[in-house]
Amino acid sequence: MDKSLKQFIFLGPPGAGKGTQAKMLSEELGIAHISTGDMLRAAVRQGSELGQQVQAIIDAGQLVPDDLMVGIIQERLQAADCSEGFILDGFPRTVQQAEALAEMLKCANAPHPRVVLFEVPDSVLHERLENRRGAEARADDAKDVQLERLRVYRDQTAPLISFYEERSLLERVEGVGSVEEVQNRLRGRVNVDPA
Repeated sequence: MDKSLKQFIFLGPPGAGKGTQAKMLSEELGIAHISTGDMLRAAVRQGSELGQQVQAIIDAGQLVPDDLMVGIIQERLQAADCSEGFILDGFPRTVQQAEALAEMLKCANAPHPRVVLFEVPDSVLHERLENRRGAEARADDAKDVQLERLRVYRDQTAPLISFYEERSLLERVEGVGSVEEVQNRLRGRVNVDPA
């Protein structure tokens, strides 16, 4: 795996810290942070047709359909700010999305991004999500929606772990500890020197 490649996919359950770590690493490396969750929440706020479709899906704690997400990501990866690299945070979420991404990159003669899995025990995830409900509340942070998101992750997203492991693309990072501790482990795993 090319350790100089500045293209990443961040995987992990809700509350694992993917977004926090993606924001920090993207700023440090000067690459795009592509958060599908942020993109979808923005569409909902704008009240666009896409936003209206997505609102019902988010409210139910479900995943946005593969074809819709693949189209959104394909368009986003063509933006100028992705030319130096990117971090995909929240995509792919299913094996079908991962296969579509691999095909998209193959057609563009682009290398496959490095895949980082943030591993966090359920007890820590529940605590983080509970704390986030008070601090930076989002519509998908309600307790019943949190539990549904974790169930959906296990059913639909966790199979990506084997998908990427079988292709020798997966790197694991322990996601427990302070933001800085996790960031240092991430940097070490992806060979990024501290700023």
